[in-house]
Amino acid sequence: MSTGSTLTSGEDPANPGVSLGRKLLVHVAENGHSFEFECDGSTTVEAIGLSIQSLTGISLTDELFLHGHNSLDLGQPLSAYKLPQDGSEVFLYNKSRLHADSPLPGPEIIDIPVNPVLPPATVTPPLESGSSDPALKALVSYEHKFRYHFQVANSIYGCTKVKFEVCKRLVRETQVQERALETARGTLEFTFRKLHFRYNEFMKGFSRQHKAHTELLANFERDLERLRRVKLPANLQREGRRCLVDLVKENELRKWAEACAVSHRQFEAKVLQLKLNFGELKRKVENLFEAMSANSAKDLDVSVKEHQRLVNEQRSIMQVLSKDVDTAKKRVDDCSSPNLSASLRPHDAVSAVGRIYEEHEKTHLPNMYSFDEAVSSLLEKCKANKNRMNHLVHVSMQRVKLAQFSIKDTMNELHAFQEVMGHQDRDFENLKLVSGIGHAYRASLAEVVRRRSNFKLYMGLAGQLAERLAAERETEINKREGFLRSWGRYVPHDMMAQMGLFDTPSQCNINISPFDGDLLKIDLTDVERLAPLSLVGSDLGTLSNITKTDELSEIIGSDSVTIEGTSRVEVENAKLKADLASAIAEICRLNADVGFSETLENGDQFEKMLNEMKVKTEEALVLKDGYANHLQSMLNSKQEQCISYEKRIRELEQRLSERYVQGQRDTGFKVLEQMDESSSATSTFMEKLIIPARQPSKNILEGGDENMIDLFSGSGTNNNPSVDSTRNSMDASMNQIGDAQKEERLEMRDDAAVVGEAGTGQEQVREEVAVMVLRRDIEEKTNLLVETEEKIRVLSEEVESLRGELEHSRNLLNESQINCAHLENCLHEAREEARTHKCAAERRAAEYEALRSNALKIHSLFERLRGCITAPGVPGLADSLRSLSLSLASSKKDEGDEFQKCIKVLSDKVGFISRQSAELQERCSRTEATHSQLVRELEEKREMARNLYTKLQLEKQASKEKISFGRFEVHELAAFVRNPNGKYEAVNRTYSNYYLSDESVALFTEQMSTQPAYIIGQIVHIERCVVQSDMSGSRSVSGSRFGFNPYNLPVGSEYFVVTVALLPDTIRSSAS
Repeated sequence: MSTGSTLTSGEDPANPGVSLGRKLLVHVAENGHSFEFECDGSTTVEAIGLSIQSLTGISLTDELFLHGHNSLDLGQPLSAYKLPQDGSEVFLYNKSRLHADSPLPGPEIIDIPVNPVLPPATVTPPLESGSSDPALKALVSYEHKFRYHFQVANSIYGCTKVKFEVCKRLVRETQVQERALETARGTLEFTFRKLHFRYNEFMKGFSRQHKAHTELLANFERDLERLRRVKLPANLQREGRRCLVDLVKENELRKWAEACAVSHRQFEAKVLQLKLNFGELKRKVENLFEAMSANSAKDLDVSVKEHQRLVNEQRSIMQVLSKDVDTAKKRVDDCSSPNLSASLRPHDAVSAVGRIYEEHEKTHLPNMYSFDEAVSSLLEKCKANKNRMNHLVHVSMQRVKLAQFSIKDTMNELHAFQEVMGHQDRDFENLKLVSGIGHAYRASLAEVVRRRSNFKLYMGLAGQLAERLAAERETEINKREGFLRSWGRYVPHDMMAQMGLFDTPSQCNINISPFDGDLLKIDLTDVERLAPLSLVGSDLGTLSNITKTDELSEIIGSDSVTIEGTSRVEVENAKLKADLASAIAEICRLNADVGFSETLENGDQFEKMLNEMKVKTEEALVLKDGYANHLQSMLNSKQEQCISYEKRIRELEQRLSERYVQGQRDTGFKVLEQMDESSSATSTFMEKLIIPARQPSKNILEGGDENMIDLFSGSGTNNNPSVDSTRNSMDASMNQIGDAQKEERLEMRDDAAVVGEAGTGQEQVREEVAVMVLRRDIEEKTNLLVETEEKIRVLSEEVESLRGELEHSRNLLNESQINCAHLENCLHEAREEARTHKCAAERRAAEYEALRSNALKIHSLFERLRGCITAPGVPGLADSLRSLSLSLASSKKDEGDEFQKCIKVLSDKVGFISRQSAELQERCSRTEATHSQLVRELEEKREMARNLYTKLQLEKQASKEKISFGRFEVHELAAFVRNPNGKYEAVNRTYSNYYLSDESVALFTEQMSTQPAYIIGQIVHIERCVVQSDMSGSRSVSGSRFGFNPYNLPVGSEYFVVTVALLPDTIRSSAS
């Protein structure tokens, strides 16, 4: 089917790149019929609707097209919905069927024969050859029966095939209706999902608002009492303003709180009713979804595919029967031919064909009948399923329409309720003012303290800036004076003056206008005194549980402000006061947000912020533990490293001292042996030289040893470059000492050899040599001592620096431990607060369980009441209510006492109504009996009146239809009798010569088909005539259209020609 449009492009012109098809498939939801249209994207939806209207009879105004979740507008082209597309389906719904009063669809009508039409049985024709062989006659009879079997099977197969095609069509239409239901369900589910999302968002906002407003109403009196207890400072007090409660109008606020409480309860009741309505709507929609998916055509589709095998089996049987007919005909032809072979005998052919006939009768034909019956049962099943699906589609679409109306109404209610929530927020703004005054007052005092502390810091920074500028000015002046001293003697002073080189920088004066002079003269302790924590009802923000460790460590670790004339502790104290005041103000803001954030749209953001703070606290605790462990491991490793360094230093000192003493001893003995033993002064001096030469080196090394021990024991870093440099310098000094000892021994050996060669007799030469050697040794030792002292000084400085670093590390460790203790305290407080919240949650859970148990009891009572109400009949309702009242009376008194009273009153009233109903029924029965009697009497009277009316009419008709026998008038009846002349003359008592006109005679003759003996008619015209004679003596008629005397009357006679019309009774009698 085509709408007349043609496809000009394969793409949608409005949406390039979207490939459109050439065919649009439309399914009718109410019956499952499908239509395919040749169209393109420019075809309008209205054109498709008009085509469907001509095909199905559904009015264009009643057509509703759905494609996915979209409803097609009749005025839009198909390209607006990216149609037509291959594989896309459009479903048509009849709007007139969606009304609640629309009739149910009728049963499916299928105009096909239930049983196959069998061909009539014919007589076996005689043999053409006239043979009398009974075997040949039997073959001919078998051939005729085989043909009859084939005709019967063909008739059964045709009927089965038609039934099977109808089954496939019904299953296909059922599947189309299932997809139509799925489309409608998807549209309804999409709409309900939007409503559900809006409802959840509304309930979240309402829960937050209801909780916040409930707390405001519950804490209203407490907040007023807190404000009343807090007195204002003397310089803030005025007439009528002595405490914080005087800042608000208490009486007006109380009236406003009462009005807010009333509106709060009313709105809560409305929202509760909305919740019940939404729950009922959700239950109805879920039940509708279950009902829409109840019927399924999958099993029928499988059954149809299974029955396809039966149709194929029938086709195979038809082929076998056709082949058997050909076989029987061939046997008859062979046996009837005159050239019959000896091997072919008719009796053998009869025997073979007989077996085939038995197979036909016992197997093939029964199978054909059984297959046809199976397909017939499948057809009945498909018809029943199709009727159920038609009914399901009809009822489901009506329920879908009602559900959509309910969803729309609920959506409108949500819009209205959201507006009411906005009004509620505006109404509770004044109540929020009461709870926020305490926080604002405390935050204001903290802000005063912060500004006072910040003023000190600000002025200190200004003074520091002035001092820096003054120092820069002095530096510049010194540079200029140095320039003049250096070059003033070369260049004349007047020339330098003309060059402008004698100017000096001007003095910088920093002048700050006074500000914040009107601040209250208060400190942090005054904040706690003037605005205690009882005012805001919080455990946060106290001076006792806010430590300064974090701020102090932050100031110490950062570049702290240095102000001349002010100690660092005072600066840090001022900064800490400012930070602590800021923290108190921030805590007041957070506490106020905790009370109000639930009513705002960012309640989820506030909860997210609290969760982030909790996560950051946990991360800080983990980092603290990790840092403490890291510091401990570093200290342990450094201690082990220092111990190893100490051991090695001791070993090196021992080895160095032993090697040095041994070398000195060997060198002294060799020189003394070569000298003259008689020089006692020289030997004595050598002994005194050797002993002091060992002791200073030992003392020096021992002193270095102690310093090194202090150095490595006080080291607290892992890879310290000063320690490595110290160790390298010590190793180098040890190598230098060893080289110097080797050189000394070589030189002393050379000198001793020279002295030995000079002879022992030259004493003076020996003394000079000894003095020279001693001087050389003294100079070398003195140089070595100076170098060693310089190295010891350097090592001492490094040790001092390492000790300072170690002290700094210890301070950092102590601060870290303090921070850890503070974090543990915070964690403990958080745990306590969590335990408090947990207890509150458990208490609320217990209250919720109690409320839930009460709700379940009330629900069970209402279920019993619903069971009583749904009892059939008024007497059954009264009896069930009476039994319910008695059962409630026998239960405990504290369970539904008011409900029991209500049920008792309801039972009494229903009993009274049931008795009245019985009396009314009895009266109705008597009234009905009286009414039936009156109806019978009325019918008799009506019949009598009808008879009388008929009689009256007949009398009137008879009076009107009387035949006139006097003077004739128009519209009267007249009777005419045929005279001997063949003319019809009127029957009249007083007047004669009334004749019937020829036209009337012809009219009656045509109706009667013969000339009657008399004629009765209604006069319509009377023509008067007079017979006159002419000059020839013949008679003529004057005043008439007749030119002669047809009635043979005397001249001068007057006669009348009457024209009559047929009577209705005459017409009916003639027709009969």
